[in-house]
Amino acid sequence: MGHMPVITNLACPLLDAASEKDRIRFSAIKFGSFAEMAESLKNGSIDAAFIIAPLPLVLRSQGVPVKIVYIGNRHESTLVARKDLGVGKGQIGLLAGKKVAVPIRFSGHHLALRRLLKMSGMTPDSINIVEMQPPDMAAALQNGNLDAYFVGEPFAARSIQAGNATVVSYVEEVWPRFMCNLTIVREELIRDEPQVVARLVEGAIRSGEWVRTHERQAAAIASRYWGHSPELILYAMNTPPSRVKFELGVPVKDEVREMFDAMVEAKLLDASHARVVDEIVDDHFARGARTGNLTGDVRSILVR
Repeated sequence: MGHMPVITNLACPLLDAASEKDRIRFSAIKFGSFAEMAESLKNGSIDAAFIIAPLPLVLRSQGVPVKIVYIGNRHESTLVARKDLGVGKGQIGLLAGKKVAVPIRFSGHHLALRRLLKMSGMTPDSINIVEMQPPDMAAALQNGNLDAYFVGEPFAARSIQAGNATVVSYVEEVWPRFMCNLTIVREELIRDEPQVVARLVEGAIRSGEWVRTHERQAAAIASRYWGHSPELILYAMNTPPSRVKFELGVPVKDEVREMFDAMVEAKLLDASHARVVDEIVDDHFARGARTGNLTGDVRSILVR
């Protein structure tokens, strides 16, 4: 399982930890870029990718036979600005002419930023939008190479906790039920080993249920895989309180269509590829996931 170290992908390290002695091992592999992760999925180096949400639509439009089977935790992305700029909450107009980073142009953060600009009466060319890998953003902001960035947590929280940034917007204020990352698998894995995909998705769904009552344990586990401190992870999960939504893992075709339409508007996809929305969503694994009967042991997210 390929993933990036963001809270939307918390299920990935939890599945790895839970399956250490299980009959099916789910191994979490941390990537430095989404492009590298997508290439690894295409060439078969990994079996599943917890990947930034718009990118699978691009892959499918290029003929890569992938399916969306799970949506990562939602509402965990933040737009922050360099503190010395004096940009307060909702004051995106003060970023006119400034350099603002997103993880990749094929990201929900890019689409959400464009949506926020439109809501504020601005155009995308009002600011200088650049692409940057999330692990590099905090340092770039601190040394003045960036004015702001929009990213999944806890990368924004790192700058906030260090006193280097202010919050301009939480993504849920711009895009309710925002999808940051989601999980894709190749169609042949569904065809050849559906029980593996079912166990993967069920474990991911159950991990969200488990985290809601075992936050500290989840943060400690994720810290070992990601290199973030447990305190940073907990801060990002709870600022503002109860912000992150762990219970919205079932893929919804209308939400994927909304994202596709935003990509077409941003000229990231052509409208002629509209069929990919119908082709790419497979919600039956998530809808069939068994919930409940969880214990304090992370291994309980995998039904024995």
